[in-house]
Amino acid sequence: MAKSDYEKLLKRIESNLSDDKKGSASRFELPPVDVMWEGQKTFLRNFAEFPKVLRRDPDKILQYLSKEFAVPAERIGDKAMFIGKRDPDDFTRLFQIYVKDYLECPTCKSPDTKVVKENRISFLICEACGAKSTLKGKYA
Repeated sequence: MAKSDYEKLLKRIESNLSDDKKGSASRFELPPVDVMWEGQKTFLRNFAEFPKVLRRDPDKILQYLSKEFAVPAERIGDKAMFIGKRDPDDFTRLFQIYVKDYLECPTCKSPDTKVVKENRISFLICEACGAKSTLKGKYA
């Protein structure tokens, strides 16, 4: 009898642990994309939130989006304006790629990184595990 109670308790603990793990796996979340269209222009109304969350230079992020969409873009206050109509999912997809390429530590997958330039080479330095890796693009 005591052994089965013990096993029931273990199962209960195990189920609680796995639920907690799912929630904490991604404490880093991008803000939802807020897009507005005006004629043939797309406005990312909450552009200013992304550089804050990503801890990166807003100009570099705008350059990245502009290059990926292959259209001119400019900042207007807290918004960013892109020529042509763009779907909110396109922005979400590009931000996810940006996070993977320019923010996430390749070693431990932590988003807590900073960019350091040494002799014209950009390095991604992880503040969690201390790993140092080269960055392949120029948008960090």
